[in-house]
Amino acid sequence: MTDYMQAYRTYLTDERHVSANTLSSYLRDMNQFRSWLAENETVDLRKVKKTVITQYLQYMESIGKSPATITRSTASIKSFYQFMMSAGYMKVNPAKAVAAVKVERKCPEILTNREVELFLEQPKCVDEKGYRDHAMLELLYATGIRVSELIGLNIDDINLSIGIIHCRKKDKERVIPLYHGAVKALQDYIRDIRPRLIADPDEQALFVNMNGERMSRQGFWKIIKYYQEKAEIDKDITPHMLRHSFAVHLLENGADLRSIQEMLGHADISSTQIYAQVVNKELRDVYQKAHPRA
Repeated sequence: MTDYMQAYRTYLTDERHVSANTLSSYLRDMNQFRSWLAENETVDLRKVKKTVITQYLQYMESIGKSPATITRSTASIKSFYQFMMSAGYMKVNPAKAVAAVKVERKCPEILTNREVELFLEQPKCVDEKGYRDHAMLELLYATGIRVSELIGLNIDDINLSIGIIHCRKKDKERVIPLYHGAVKALQDYIRDIRPRLIADPDEQALFVNMNGERMSRQGFWKIIKYYQEKAEIDKDITPHMLRHSFAVHLLENGADLRSIQEMLGHADISSTQIYAQVVNKELRDVYQKAHPRA
């Protein structure tokens, strides 16, 4: 009997060349769908009908899953059945006409300028870890790059003489400038600290862990949480919150949306426009508090 999930995994990795995070999300969503099917006495993925998929999405909504989670699960199920069709395992695609849940776009939470300063002050440049962490956090806020892009940076992606980084994702590349403080933090780390940390002289990773190997996503998340606690900031700081803060603070200081879109690597300007909503909301809040007749 064909193992459709294994065949799907192979298709995603060998033909689609999806990222590890995308692969994990697709497979997790499909395994949750299969578990629900089994509980409802359906075990053959080929016998699923459109009504069954709709019932599953309604079930997810009934147990309080967010619109974003339901939308992602819908996309995962659609992707799986598109594969089943293209591989010849099915003649009819039950997910083709399933409507996606409309996601309500909420304003992203950001750090204030003072909170950013407080957070970036936490790593103390007294040892290798402090210098490295200081450079990582400064670079993240200086550029607004994603955590996957940060840990994926190689030493050759940095040009400190002109203060830029080259951020590569698949076949796309963007150039992002650095402010002076980030350049200085990187200079200190690359010159004095990284050579002492790397386990292999041929290591290309810009940021490495204390064992000298490329920093992992999980390792960097722990760093974020550690300094959040040290700074005693109540907000749940994530790498993406720093990305949001980078965008909003640029917008507040006069940057245009197209430039921010390019630096963030957004394919669509609509993804960047959400930050204008944050700025507009802050202006409305100031107006309501300050205007004598508001």
